Amino acid sequence: MASRTPSAPSPAPARSDRPERERPRRRLSVDERREQLIAVALELFSHRPPEEVSIDDIAAAAGASRPLVYHYFPGKQAIYEESLRRAGRELSGRFEEPAEGPLSERLYRVMGRYLDFVQSHGPGFAALLRGGSVTAGSNASAVIDEVRQAAYDQILGHLALPAPSPGLRLTVRAWIANAEITSLEWLADRSVPLERLQLHLVQEFVAALTLTAAREPALAAELAGFFAGERPEGPTGRLVRDLAGLLAVPELAGTLAALAGGPAGEGPTDGAGAGSVSGAVTGNDAGNDADGGAAAGESG
Repeated sequence: MASRTPSAPSPAPARSDRPERERPRRRLSVDERREQLIAVALELFSHRPPEEVSIDDIAAAAGASRPLVYHYFPGKQAIYEESLRRAGRELSGRFEEPAEGPLSERLYRVMGRYLDFVQSHGPGFAALLRGGSVTAGSNASAVIDEVRQAAYDQILGHLALPAPSPGLRLTVRAWIANAEITSLEWLADRSVPLERLQLHLVQEFVAALTLTAAREPALAAELAGFFAGERPEGPTGRLVRDLAGLLAVPELAGTLAALAGGPAGEGPTDGAGAGSVSGAVTGNDAGNDADGGAAAGESG
């Protein structure tokens, strides 16, 4: 049997000592590079106070050189103000909500988006509202004023009143200011769950609206449709059950009945005021276990 001669192994392919060429990166256009720098700066300003962010920080985060940043912006003030305008437009857009469903539930969704923004832009949001940043100027104030105006216009639009009274306009402005202050306090300690804060802010608006209507009979008539459209499980329904629960507290019931009577000769002293409160207490005591108690427990 003939012996087989093993064939010689094939030579290994020659290896080049030269490294493989990296695929060249696509060069950003002028507009794309400017947008990138703004986005990077906004992210930095969102997580650190503006005075703690430098041009070098922005350049490093963007993978660009310091001279390149100065090519697009004359300094940190300019890029900070542009970032604020961008953030302001985003925040203003979060107040937009279709005019569908109960008003308090619409506002609840709006406040959820607002508080998400507050949470994700904490230090920058705080510096802007407090006006404590060394970079804050008239342009920064103009941005937050535009956000406040957007919130104000949206709320009045949802109330859909033909001629909002001065008292109502003041109520809306005051509530917007209260939402800002409350958000800043929440950022400082975050001791309240965000969902609870969201509900509280909406219920505070409903309470302020109700108090304004109590002072303005014409407004009370116009708001009848607002309360008629609310649902028991919504923020307004839960607030009403919480308030009704107070009337079941014996120590409060008598005091509230006396206050509702008013001074002699003033207010509803024909028996309607005190009678209505004591009647509400009696009615609440009778139905508390069946409905009010469980509902108040749910909202608490």
